[in-house]
Amino acid sequence: MDSDASRLLRALLSDRPIAALATLHRGEPAVSMVPFILAPRATHLLIHVSGLASHTRDMLEHARAGLLVMAETGGPWSPQALPRVALQADATPLERDSAGYDEARAHYLSRFPDSAQTFELGDFSLFAMQPVSARLVAGFGRAYSLVGIALEEWLRSQP
Repeated sequence: MDSDASRLLRALLSDRPIAALATLHRGEPAVSMVPFILAPRATHLLIHVSGLASHTRDMLEHARAGLLVMAETGGPWSPQALPRVALQADATPLERDSAGYDEARAHYLSRFPDSAQTFELGDFSLFAMQPVSARLVAGFGRAYSLVGIALEEWLRSQP
């Protein structure tokens, strides 16, 4: 992958606030949307979700989930060539008293300060979404797959 494509796609994870979240719901695919962040120097994304939402229960029952982050429409790309990052990730709830929870909460709130009130509600939880593979599309004919160390290094890179 060339450096321009890498920067374009990595910027999606830094700049776009919403991801489509795909979970397994009663044996069937289900898609919803979640605000997310990729914290500095991290290889996982953070989402903050309600226990009342079916996607939260889905992740607790089956940790593997999909996330899709796309560029805004209306740019220089046709719909088929829209830059996007599709991740397969393992979802892990972060316990409020666990190491790293306060730092994760602070990073999340730095991007979504209006979420402060939901952190006070007992049914909301932070989940770390650890990517295990990525499919990256930088435009027509510019698709890449990443796993393992290459994926970790790309996630840590600055856009």
